Amino acid sequence: MGYLKPHEIAAATVETGVKKATQLNRSALILGFVAGAFIALGYLLYIRVIANTPAEWGSITTFIGASVFPVGLILVLIAGGELLTGNMMAVPLARMQRQITTSRMIKNICLITISNFAGAIFVAYFFGHIVGLTETGPYLAKTISIAEHKIDDSFLQAFVSGIGCNWLVALAVWLSYGAKDLSGKILGIWFPTMAFVAIGFQHVVANMFVIPAAIFAGGDITWLDYLQNFVPVFLGNLVGGSIFVAGIYKLAYLNKADEAVKSK
Repeated sequence: MGYLKPHEIAAATVETGVKKATQLNRSALILGFVAGAFIALGYLLYIRVIANTPAEWGSITTFIGASVFPVGLILVLIAGGELLTGNMMAVPLARMQRQITTSRMIKNICLITISNFAGAIFVAYFFGHIVGLTETGPYLAKTISIAEHKIDDSFLQAFVSGIGCNWLVALAVWLSYGAKDLSGKILGIWFPTMAFVAIGFQHVVANMFVIPAAIFAGGDITWLDYLQNFVPVFLGNLVGGSIFVAGIYKLAYLNKADEAVKSK
């Protein structure tokens, strides 16, 4: 069989969460940096693809952009990286199973948040600003438009949007853990990721790229605006990953009653 059954994915995810929480700080920071950069590159690709499409295309433009965005998450999960939104699912699940301590879980989330931000900012500044890939013609207009729409959301809107986002993104990660071959992993990652982008949900690491890119480009956005967006989206992503994926599948597949049934 080319994939794991759901209860097997749950067990594999716990093991992955333990590895993530117990790895060396240096490894976490390096892999967090590249993951932030990969997601930013996926977003940069999205902007470069859709910015020049005719307005008459309507939602087809969104579909095309959403179809290329998953490249970033594919790089994270196959080439290697530590992405905050995925860790918000796998590491809490390991904690729910009492395989790691709460302090290790919090430490991992903090390290990956910082290193993802560094990677995303790197791409926003050097490729977006210095090279000018987000600061000319339609690319500038699209970057600023996207960022403004994100910061215009209220705290509650951004929070709920964050939940929806990481429900889908964490499921993409979950499906990748369940696939045993490269093509299966890519397909498992692609469609849930494409769905969150097409819907327009807010992803905390993606926002680490596009909002700073708009700031660097001279948009009417401040770092305080970014912070006010970061907090609710971070919290929403945390709920989406830890409760709507990890918590649900913990109850479904990892409680003692279910284990007893499976053993018969």
